[in-house]
Amino acid sequence: MSGLYKKILIATDGSEYTKKAVAHAIELAKLSGAELHAIYVVDIKAGCGPESCISMEVSPDRIARILSRHGDAAIHYIEDLANKEGIKTERWIVEGNPAEEILKFANKQSVDLIVMGTLGMSGIEKFLLGSVADKVIRSSKTPVLTVRK
Repeated sequence: MSGLYKKILIATDGSEYTKKAVAHAIELAKLSGAELHAIYVVDIKAGCGPESCISMEVSPDRIARILSRHGDAAIHYIEDLANKEGIKTERWIVEGNPAEEILKFANKQSVDLIVMGTLGMSGIEKFLLGSVADKVIRSSKTPVLTVRK
């Protein structure tokens, strides 16, 4: 086992684009004996998940509950795959700006590597909001592995 990575953070938005990144993170954790931390950020301001946007007529509390359930499912997917490989996963569902929260978490937990997919949103959403992966790459002090679909 390599000692290069002790803590690996996999950032998920629950989309299909994340699944390949999850596989990479699990394999790296297995090869290096690293802890795996899975994070999903509930972005209440945007009110959007990778699959659709929630009507702003819905209360902020309801939006938070809907996105938290989506996050729980996304993290559960990672835990299931990791458990099959004998890797314990720490789960984190937080609220805020996705890029900022991923970076804050990586620093706070002293992770050695951030793994994330490069596509979640597309089209006009990506143009207007910018890519979370791009923001993390540009601002991270921690190495970032991005995995294309």
